[in-house]
Amino acid sequence: MAKKKPGKVSKSFRNVVAEMKKVAWPTRKEVSNYTIVVLITVLVVAVTISIFDSTLSLFFTKVVKLYK
Repeated sequence: MAKKKPGKVSKSFRNVVAEMKKVAWPTRKEVSNYTIVVLITVLVVAVTISIFDSTLSLFFTKVVKLYK
């Protein structure tokens, strides 16, 4: 079996830490704003799908009753 080089794992972790320091983390206010935008978007999409589903359901119910 091949032996691993010593220090390879620790070097990898040091690289991860160095890269994480370069990340531009959002502020608390930005996270709050983004969360609100996502929630509103999800709500709008859910209502749109619900209206579309209800309309199609009503339409097909009437079509089925028409041919009975």
